[in-house]
Amino acid sequence: MKHIYRLFIAILIIAGLLSACAPKSTNVEKIKPYQLEVIEGSDFQRVILTEKASQRLDIQTAPVRDGNIIPYAAVLYGLNGETWTYTNPEPLVFVRQSIVIDHIEGDSAFLSEGPDTGTAVVIIGVAELYGAEVGVSK
Repeated sequence: MKHIYRLFIAILIIAGLLSACAPKSTNVEKIKPYQLEVIEGSDFQRVILTEKASQRLDIQTAPVRDGNIIPYAAVLYGLNGETWTYTNPEPLVFVRQSIVIDHIEGDSAFLSEGPDTGTAVVIIGVAELYGAEVGVSK
């Protein structure tokens, strides 16, 4: 009788180990948090976020002020000194735009070229949008 209990316990242990090693279901649908849309005639792409992605990144914007002034937090620098900002032309849509900085005073960047007064520019989430647009590798 003791042998039957030992055999039963051994079978349960082996069954548990086999089920733990079984392949997991791959039917889980992955939802991409953003889409990229090519802008014809431009090297840039539209980054379109899902609402959940925008909330998670805590994307925040501020308007371009009179005199082409944007918060310095909205400025993105390229490897070769290029400067850009992300505009927000419609909800959940972000477009990188080239800018030319005249000078910087404190937390403000004064532009000689850039988006029009009143245009919303991203001040929080800039790096994440750039990573989504150009891709991030490991």
